Amino acid sequence: MRENPQLSVRSAQASQEDSAAAKSSTDTELVLQCQQGNQQSFRQLYRRYQQRVRSTIYQLCGAYALDDLVQEVFLRVWKGLPKLRQPSQFSTWLYRICWNVASDQRRNLQRQRAFNLQLPEDTADLPLKNAKSSDTPDLMQLHYQDIIQQAMQQLSLNHRAVLVLHDLEDVPQKEVAKILGIALGTVKSRLFHARTSLRKYIIQQQGEMP
Repeated sequence: MRENPQLSVRSAQASQEDSAAAKSSTDTELVLQCQQGNQQSFRQLYRRYQQRVRSTIYQLCGAYALDDLVQEVFLRVWKGLPKLRQPSQFSTWLYRICWNVASDQRRNLQRQRAFNLQLPEDTADLPLKNAKSSDTPDLMQLHYQDIIQQAMQQLSLNHRAVLVLHDLEDVPQKEVAKILGIALGTVKSRLFHARTSLRKYIIQQQGEMP
């Protein structure tokens, strides 16, 4: 049976309209649609937050198993969406999942090191090394990026999380407190300590540059 061309055109137009509507939808609208089984809405949430999640997980865990960890975050999002009671708090809930995945990863690596002394001293804290060659035009810029990334990895996971969420992801301090389940005063204290440690490390490394 031959397909009706008019029906095909209408179907394509409807699909495009649905996609455009999804892009203009708020997080709350998309979450509610996801809870009704709309997979297109989940794909839109994924596209909207994928880079932020990837950046957050990278800053918390480094490059080790990055793709797997990002996938784990969105798997937990997909499984947990039906139970999310406050759709308007989706971004806070999402960052909390990122934090939980990062914490689980740290614990898993610690258990691995306990049974395998040949593992690196802190696999989760290995900074991402940029490949450098003599003809790289932005060699100095890459060097500074390395210093900053190494400085981040010197922080404890708790201090790094506050710095990443607030300074890099622009999450308000009150929301950071909700995400991490800590008091607002603790957020401020950790943020001050993290910034101070980061600044000292960078200054020290710059002083050692030839």
